[in-house]
Amino acid sequence: MQTGQNNEGQPLVSFIIPLYNVPFDMLRDCVQSILKLSLSSSERQIIVVDDGSATSHIQQLVELDEDIIYIRQKNGGVSKARNMGLRVAEGQFIQFIDADDILIQAPYEHVLDLVRYDGSDMVMFGFCEQMPKRLKYSDSEPASGSDWLRNNNIHGSAWGYVFRSSILGSLRFTPGLAYGEDEEFTPQLLLRADRVRVTTAQAYLYRTRPASAINSRDLRSRLKRLNDAKEVLMSLRLKASTMPTEERVAMQRRIAQLTMDYIYNVIVLTRSRHYLDRRLDELRQKGLFPLPNRDYTTKYTWFRRMTNSSIGLTILLRTLPLLRN
Repeated sequence: MQTGQNNEGQPLVSFIIPLYNVPFDMLRDCVQSILKLSLSSSERQIIVVDDGSATSHIQQLVELDEDIIYIRQKNGGVSKARNMGLRVAEGQFIQFIDADDILIQAPYEHVLDLVRYDGSDMVMFGFCEQMPKRLKYSDSEPASGSDWLRNNNIHGSAWGYVFRSSILGSLRFTPGLAYGEDEEFTPQLLLRADRVRVTTAQAYLYRTRPASAINSRDLRSRLKRLNDAKEVLMSLRLKASTMPTEERVAMQRRIAQLTMDYIYNVIVLTRSRHYLDRRLDELRQKGLFPLPNRDYTTKYTWFRRMTNSSIGLTILLRTLPLLRN
């Protein structure tokens, strides 16, 4: 395996792949989707961080031993795996990829063009669950991260963008979060970017696995998901309180959106008015509820108005779980 040293200079992109109990054929597809890109071996760095999988794939990866760095560590969760990847990464840019997903060649080449020639600190792109048929893309005008966050909703997943490694600084994923670690990381990273481009190119194929953490439906997993989401909200709220005005306003929009998502998930995952009232009281004590009186989006405005009354909450409790099914 490579050690990460590259005699031809700094790689353009470091691809960080956290791995935990993903079938080898999916991991192989993931790695090969990177190898198909128009990046020479000196321009790419592929880092697989095996977070204590039951079975190591290192022997099966022998055929790729010149193309990847394979690190195996004690299980600590995706945050620790990504942080380990960041310690090893040497690229000018960083791209996270989940081991069961792939990059789609043609649209990701468009992303690479923006990376190479546009001077952006961050390029955010689309994703899909089936191979896209439309290969025409439009790109936003460049904007600062704070401007973009203040005026737009974002998809928080860490694999939904490539970013310049120099803007990262000391920012890392919070260990222990099984859910929502991306939602804490992404808006903070975005605020560090001076030049952001957003493209409609669907460059990432998200492949759903029944065994993945996000699809777990047992009560313990559902409560963990809600508790992690609340922890993320409190963390971002605290960080926002010390930010300059422009960044604080941008972060407050994201916090409001995540609070709405949190309330929605409390309803659909528990279907309990008692549990909902307790969580709303916690949010109220922290100044996060009622939701801020802002017309960020039509959906946000509608949801804010519904949650402002007992009758509205009752309607949501009766209807949202049915819509989710």
